[in-house]
Amino acid sequence: MSEACDTLHGMAISVQVTFDASDPRALAAFWAEAVGYIRQPPPDGFGSWEEALAAFGVPEREWNSRAALVDPDGRGPRFFFQQVPEGKTAKNRLHLDVRAAAGLSGDERMAALERKCDQLVALGGTRLYRVEPAPPMETGFITMADPEGNEFCLD
Repeated sequence: MSEACDTLHGMAISVQVTFDASDPRALAAFWAEAVGYIRQPPPDGFGSWEEALAAFGVPEREWNSRAALVDPDGRGPRFFFQQVPEGKTAKNRLHLDVRAAAGLSGDERMAALERKCDQLVALGGTRLYRVEPAPPMETGFITMADPEGNEFCLD
């Protein structure tokens, strides 16, 4: 990425994807498996987030009000999960595509998507529907929902 693309008026730009959740820790665990991310490490000097939160005086009832994931390679956006009181009520206006079969086509592509779908269903995801390849415009994908109903595609 060019310097012009990753800065704006001298300020570094990065992207964070934020999820509203009823159970941030559980939803973060699902997405960590879905995209190969890890839980954001606790601040320096602390062996765990629980230790850090206790030291910061955060009441234990609030320890699951937030969670964060990071790309272990440091390239992708941070995923942040924040607790909200209301549940999901309508279709997402924005969704993620999990690139589980990049570079594959036809039966090989769909088989890779099916394997990832099975893995995510075992973790609490829901399979919604499959779209078959129809070249040249459609390569095929599977639409799913995470454990809290947020739609995403296996692409």
